[in-house]
Amino acid sequence: MSIASCLKQSNECNPLFCKNTIRIYGVSNHHSHSPTLTLTPRTTMATIRVAVIQAEPVWLDLAGSVRKACELIEEAAKGDAKIVAFAEAWLSGYPAWIWARPVDPELQTRYIYNSLAIESDEMEQIKATAKKNSIAVVLGFSERSPSNSVYIAQAIISPQGELALHRRKVKPTHMERTIFGDGSGRDLTNVVELDFGAPLGKIKVGTLACWEHTQPLLKYHSITQGEVIHISMWPPIDPFPGLDHQGLWSMTADGCQNLSQTYAIESGTYVLHATSVCTSKGIETLGTQKGLTCYEPGGGHSCIIGPDGRRVTPPLGDGKAYTEGIVYGDLPLAQVVATRGWLDIIGHYSRPDLLWLGVDKQQKEVVIPKGTPKQPEPEQQSA
Repeated sequence: MSIASCLKQSNECNPLFCKNTIRIYGVSNHHSHSPTLTLTPRTTMATIRVAVIQAEPVWLDLAGSVRKACELIEEAAKGDAKIVAFAEAWLSGYPAWIWARPVDPELQTRYIYNSLAIESDEMEQIKATAKKNSIAVVLGFSERSPSNSVYIAQAIISPQGELALHRRKVKPTHMERTIFGDGSGRDLTNVVELDFGAPLGKIKVGTLACWEHTQPLLKYHSITQGEVIHISMWPPIDPFPGLDHQGLWSMTADGCQNLSQTYAIESGTYVLHATSVCTSKGIETLGTQKGLTCYEPGGGHSCIIGPDGRRVTPPLGDGKAYTEGIVYGDLPLAQVVATRGWLDIIGHYSRPDLLWLGVDKQQKEVVIPKGTPKQPEPEQQSA
């Protein structure tokens, strides 16, 4: 059964944005029929429907997680979404045991075997599902390299089924470094232009993972790439338990959403805040009963954030963080333009004569053969 839950906002309560525009956002339970939500603007503008997944992966099971991902992609497309966003390392689940104990060789080996290779039948299956359903897929996954290293990775697959962008998290966070390797220069490119056809045309979509949203220089470089819709990926995250909590507030559901909202304010983009769910099955599989995260069922706090930083969707269902489902939103793209009329930190609200950013996008390789011609100077970009 669909959740009869939607948030309606008119220009009386939203004077910042386009006059006489009504926006409607909604949510649906996983495996339920997606609700039909209609946006009825009184002014003409391009509006794109997006979907944010809040679901539990099939833990440490690549085939099962790919199968579930494809089902969710198809469900989002049936709900008329043009973009569907997944959480960090959704394939095949975030290795939350790292926050409970520093080393677990058995689980780590199993995790490597169930991580997704770029050149694989599983990736081709996801790309084919995107193409079949004419939907862009923004996927968070653990990437398995040919040498069996793993990386926190992100892929943006076009509605035509092409791998439009692949990147790795530039620096894994704290205990993540016991499992994952670093990204490199090419991973600074995190925005790509997708063609959605008429009437939407081409839209720039970008993504960062988790605490990359704490990195001021990385965020600024992302913003210079001109994204309109940003996917902010997170693992299962838990509410702040109180002042005695051993972890950081910025690791909790409130803190992570705050970082996504801050990014929306700074960039003037729509932010799709994607989190995953961890139920008792995940806790048992990962052994996280006494960890800093995934110690109780929950983790799901997916939402959509407007380009001025306000949250514009209600929680799924009754707000229980273990609820699986899809958050939908109809996003008038003109609101990005309207917001940047007030605040554009790479345009009228910048001072490049005083402050600028240097960037080196050259990929760092482990082997450079002797006698190789001198490499060109690293690409320098100022913003």
